[in-house]
Amino acid sequence: MTLTVTLDPLIAAFYEQVALHAGLPLETVLSDALFKLAGELALEATRKKDL
Repeated sequence: MTLTVTLDPLIAAFYEQVALHAGLPLETVLSDALFKLAGELALEATRKKDL
């Protein structure tokens, strides 16, 4: 699946630098960051549900 995401230029520059330093494609870095965020949000939602 292909998605288009609009990023603030400063955020895009940050992730471009992360990708450059990691030696990874920008798409991989963004995908990994979004996957991690989704996991954190799911965990937080589960914790709130248990309260």
